[in-house]
Amino acid sequence: MRFPLVIVCCSLPLNAWAESLSVERCIVRPPMALLPEEPQGEQSPIDPSQLPIEVQADRSQAVAGDAAQFSGNVKLRQGMRQITAEKARVSQQEGSFSAEGGLVYQDVNVAITADSLSADMDDYNAELNQANYWLRGQQVHGQAEQLKIQGDNNLILNGATFSTCPQDDPDWLLEAKEIKIDADEEWGEIWHAKVKLFDVPVFYVPYMTVPVSNKRKSGFLFPEITTSTKNGVDVAIPYYWNIAPNFDATLTTQYMTSRGLFLKGEGRYLQPYGAGQINLEYISDDRLLSDRPDRYLLHFEHAGKLENNWRLYGNYTSISDDNYFNDFDSSVRASTDNQISREGEAAYFTDNWDFAVRVQDIEVLGDASKPFQVMPSLSFDYRNPGLAGPVDFTFSTELTHFAHKEDNHLTATRWHMEPTLTLPYQVPAGSLTTELKLMQTFYEQRDPDEQLEDFVSRTLPQFRVHGQINFERDTQVFGNRYTQTLEPQIQYLYVPKTDQSDIGLYDTALLQEDYYGLFRDRRFSGLDRIADANQMTLGVSTRFFDDGHAERAQISLGQILYFDDSEVGLGDDDSQIRRSNSALAAEVELQASQRWFLSGSLQFDTQSGDTNKSELLVDYRVDADKLIQLSHRYVPDLGTDVDGNPIDISQAGIRTAWPLTDELSFVGNYYYDMNLNRSVESYAGFQYESCCWAIRLAYHRHLNTNYEDNDFTTISPRDDFDSGVMLKFVLKGLGSTGPLGLQDMLDEGLFNYRRPYYLRN
Repeated sequence: MRFPLVIVCCSLPLNAWAESLSVERCIVRPPMALLPEEPQGEQSPIDPSQLPIEVQADRSQAVAGDAAQFSGNVKLRQGMRQITAEKARVSQQEGSFSAEGGLVYQDVNVAITADSLSADMDDYNAELNQANYWLRGQQVHGQAEQLKIQGDNNLILNGATFSTCPQDDPDWLLEAKEIKIDADEEWGEIWHAKVKLFDVPVFYVPYMTVPVSNKRKSGFLFPEITTSTKNGVDVAIPYYWNIAPNFDATLTTQYMTSRGLFLKGEGRYLQPYGAGQINLEYISDDRLLSDRPDRYLLHFEHAGKLENNWRLYGNYTSISDDNYFNDFDSSVRASTDNQISREGEAAYFTDNWDFAVRVQDIEVLGDASKPFQVMPSLSFDYRNPGLAGPVDFTFSTELTHFAHKEDNHLTATRWHMEPTLTLPYQVPAGSLTTELKLMQTFYEQRDPDEQLEDFVSRTLPQFRVHGQINFERDTQVFGNRYTQTLEPQIQYLYVPKTDQSDIGLYDTALLQEDYYGLFRDRRFSGLDRIADANQMTLGVSTRFFDDGHAERAQISLGQILYFDDSEVGLGDDDSQIRRSNSALAAEVELQASQRWFLSGSLQFDTQSGDTNKSELLVDYRVDADKLIQLSHRYVPDLGTDVDGNPIDISQAGIRTAWPLTDELSFVGNYYYDMNLNRSVESYAGFQYESCCWAIRLAYHRHLNTNYEDNDFTTISPRDDFDSGVMLKFVLKGLGSTGPLGLQDMLDEGLFNYRRPYYLRN
């Protein structure tokens, strides 16, 4: 069966098609004439070779049922294929087509200019000579001595080049004997390729695959080269494994001259019931340690659901020794993390109640003492708003068993119940909430040392009243109009004193007293200590809103007034109250302009005149890649050193990301310990990024965190500081399709970048 031929002769010449390449920065575009035309209506699902051929030309000669010759602005269309040329010949008997002179070919996948074309209309194949090609919707373009278009729209290029650079003279390209581009898979197979960088051959690859879209495919990613005092020269070569649409993995072979071969694997999955990842890391015979031990990491994490009401979460991490995160860069944890958590939870939620069962095991790195394990904890929460008119009722209960890894150690089972009646009253001008709780806790304790009672019952009522009033007014600040609010609030809290010295400490610690913590009803986390209280908290906040109702500033100030001493503590003086008031807590968040931000917090002891804690951040932020941040933090009496001297933190720092040119950017940070008069961390990185390649060079020096190596008998001494250089290079579209990005450079090191507080709109 032959295709029908429709001939339309035009007396006026068609517009001349442009020969030059129109390029916006970092976008590959074919000649304007090669841009796709809008399809007319829905596309027919029939075989494209059976579609009619429409031809427009200035002149034509045809023999009915045999062949036709066309010349002068020839334009041929069959389905979504379109060809323009100066001369063309269609043979209806042979089912062939040929064209030459100013030839342009285009379909839904590719746009091509060439010297000549010959095509078989029956099987929808075409062959073009001396071609220039552009893949539609992608950054891929190049040249070919011979280009074949197959019926399934796959491309085979002989004597070809391949690049994703937009320039006529690209910074990098591949020269290959043969390239096959799969239209369905959207990947290219390349044989006998030379990679040229600035027209200089840099390496030869007998076979490789490259992406021509954002589809995932297995293959090697670009290596990363670093140097450091703790690892020596470090070369990492990652391999990406596209296992399935919802499974993938990254396998990294890493060689460190000071330590040896380090293997890392990270697998990820996405299922209807949840998502998770698995990490495996291993190094055999670590040469830097005297005993040359094997060191490893195992990590698993899952979060998901079963049906609509069940939620599941699991997190497990195991490492060979406490200093693992200090010695190796891991995607699981950072060197500043001082603990690892293993936990699992299954929870069921409804509108009025929820239930959860949880297990947890926390390991504190560098600490010989082991925390208690939660094995398991069962909790139930019930909510009944409007139980008796305006009164709300809630009921919470928890049954927890605390186990321990060490034999012959204190263990316990705790059952806690907490019914609560709440009377809320809320209007735009303010609110008043009255709350009454009854806290009943039972303990069954097994103490080998017989220091604690076997059975303890504790009953504590709690009464709390919290009120707030909202005022607002129009005001002007530096000539700008704002709406200012004034929000004073007051809270009274009463909890009677009960002797709790016969209860062990299983999950309880002192909470931080910032401004928002002043209005909590607890001073301790957990349930093993419920502090007695007879106190009033006074606080006030003021906010400024601009004409667009965007919040530009917030200032808060508050303090607790103690009517009685609080004697329930953790066995130390710091956890007891022996004064008339708490520290004065202040918080400030300010967006001074579109680019200037300030945030800070302060806890000031008004009786002694000492600062308990302070933090200040000043940001100048133009955008995500153009910013400067100044910071200072002060925390006294964190503990004592080996000589018994108190440990204070007083650190100042600067962090910046700044473009030096359109392609070159700088990221740096520097943190200084004002007590010890030495730097804590310094980092400087330069990144050059053009449309088709990027390179990053960075230097770092930071204080090492070192724990006692209880797991190994002997160890080579570690330096106080670690320093090194990192080099990363990317050819976009060749093992990578995206930029390196500056955000990960901002997060390098011990202190991650903290974005300024964006006030609520």
